[in-house]
Amino acid sequence: MKTDIQHPSYQRDREAVIQLTQELVRIDSVYRGEEVPGANEEKVAHYVADRLRSYGIETHVEEVAPGRPNVIGIVDSGKPGPVLLFEGHTDVVTEGNREAWTHDPFGAEIIDGRMYGRGTNDTKGNLSCMITAVHSLLQDEEEICGKIILCIPCDEEGLMIGIKDFIKKGWADGVDGAIICEPEENNVCIAQRGAMRIQVDIYGKMAHGAISWSGINPNWRMARLIVELEKLEKEEQERLGEDPYLKWPSITPTILQAPVKGDAQINVIPDHCRMTLDIRTVPAQDHGELRSKIDRIIEKLKADDPDFNCELTLLDDRPPTATDKDEPVVRAIWEAVKQVTGKEPIYNGVPGATDGTFLHVHGVPIVTIGAGDRDIPHQIDEYVDIEELAETTAIYRDAALRFLNGEVRKDG
Repeated sequence: MKTDIQHPSYQRDREAVIQLTQELVRIDSVYRGEEVPGANEEKVAHYVADRLRSYGIETHVEEVAPGRPNVIGIVDSGKPGPVLLFEGHTDVVTEGNREAWTHDPFGAEIIDGRMYGRGTNDTKGNLSCMITAVHSLLQDEEEICGKIILCIPCDEEGLMIGIKDFIKKGWADGVDGAIICEPEENNVCIAQRGAMRIQVDIYGKMAHGAISWSGINPNWRMARLIVELEKLEKEEQERLGEDPYLKWPSITPTILQAPVKGDAQINVIPDHCRMTLDIRTVPAQDHGELRSKIDRIIEKLKADDPDFNCELTLLDDRPPTATDKDEPVVRAIWEAVKQVTGKEPIYNGVPGATDGTFLHVHGVPIVTIGAGDRDIPHQIDEYVDIEELAETTAIYRDAALRFLNGEVRKDG
């Protein structure tokens, strides 16, 4: 079994994945809110579903929210064996200011070996790789055991309602391994940072800025909290050290808003200040313990200041993940990367959460790998190298054969 660049399928699949990536990127799938008809993943999801059906793949389309469907493809060999899941989402982040782009964000132009556009890197390129890889197996009538599930959810860039719905409806039950198709420079990523998103509301009393003693300024209270949270971040970093794949845990204030409602004025003390925290964790951290440390900070601030009126709201909680190197899905990917590239694979970690986070919580071993510079997602003039798309397609194809047919080793 060979799936390297000398394999007869390589050039065919290279042309196919480039074409499919261009077609998907040219369909705007930014979620722009329910008030904008068609401004979501619906068009690209139906396009993908039609493509899967044209390949003879059993296809299901399930609406998760209005205009926001999941697509599920099933390739069942009819033989007993493991279940392998490929996951790649259909949504992309906003293009932002179009005038700042050198290239049309939805043009999928190819210039000097790179394809430019929103989603080329994150992650329509890798979605195209996984679809092309599975189609390649079907075209070549490769013998496999078990089953392949193509999980193509909406809303990975938001609250991940797509993957949550996929799991809730039972599609992930019985899955033995999942390949999460995200831009990781084809590093074999076996860990992910967790995420806690917290909204902090501090309430005060509105007053004239020149008569500050007649009010209660929530901004001073928020400033004290931020200083204490920075100390907590440093304590956690010193306690845990640098993770070999994920670097440092972090506590990051992102949005600061005061007043929360109404117009801001320079001579008015607001009655309400709000902050959001983007907390990123490593596998050695426990989210419950970290939340308790934050609660204790607030309790101390309240004890020191009877006017410290603070509320915390947990918006999202995604645990960190770690997968053992000896898991069959990791071994299959590791061996496929070595076969296709001829180089020693690099183990690494994902700096943020992915849909794989919730598959991991469900008990599915995950590995994250795909084409694309790890620093390019969400940037202006996002791009992917087209040769890397071809390479990734070959890696996915090879890994699927190894995993489904039990051709993986525990050494190496």
